[in-house]
Amino acid sequence: MIIDAHCRIGDGREVSLTPAGLLATMDALGIDQALVAPSERCIAYDNREGNSATTAAAAASGGRLLAYAVANPWRGPAALDELDRARDAGAVALAVDSVLQGFDLLDGLLDPLLDFAADSGWFAYVRTGTPANALPLPLASLARRRPELPVLMGKSGATDFWIDAIPALLYAPNLYGDTSYAPWDTVLSGFLAEPGIGAERLVFSTDSPYTVPLAEVDRIRDWPVDPEQKSAVFGGNLARLLNSTPTVTDQGIHQVTPQGG
Repeated sequence: MIIDAHCRIGDGREVSLTPAGLLATMDALGIDQALVAPSERCIAYDNREGNSATTAAAAASGGRLLAYAVANPWRGPAALDELDRARDAGAVALAVDSVLQGFDLLDGLLDPLLDFAADSGWFAYVRTGTPANALPLPLASLARRRPELPVLMGKSGATDFWIDAIPALLYAPNLYGDTSYAPWDTVLSGFLAEPGIGAERLVFSTDSPYTVPLAEVDRIRDWPVDPEQKSAVFGGNLARLLNSTPTVTDQGIHQVTPQGG
């Protein structure tokens, strides 16, 4: 079973992705399910439009798409109202992008949204990378403050800060690494070789449409690790974060149904 932990649908600044286009790619690559976040503009500004798009796409997908909820924490109580509305519409996890949304991970602004996610039984996907307000080690400090909340380190610091991904995972045991962009012969195998991390702390993601999804899938399929480890990374770990039980549809497609989803 393959679950893609992060895609963005809608019109972006450089690339765009429709739900139909995503589902066609999933069919071609053997991806069973994918979690979808809104486009950049909707993450930064028009959260209502973005959450409506992701939850509608999920509802129309027959269970193959699962919706992230987004809210800019600068909106204060209105951000929590929007997350509540998105949860009622079927969202199953929180997506955060401190670069697009304009805050520091450790300044406390995000805390009410993390409280909401924890109370909802969600995990939080947090984009990391080169910008100074999106580095892996500050995210690890944030995750360590919130041991009850699973946190997915989106992109695992790609590409300049891969060097910080292992220390971040070691520092916060509730932090999970994202495989997108990461070569298995250096970054991913380094995760496995480090005591205290291992395959159970890694989650597969294509980060579509910003990558070549075929390359992201093939990287894990060609990874010379035990089948059990590969299965955990491809979908087992994310199913666990979703508090879900895998099922098989009449069409033979594997799906998970999150609790409360």
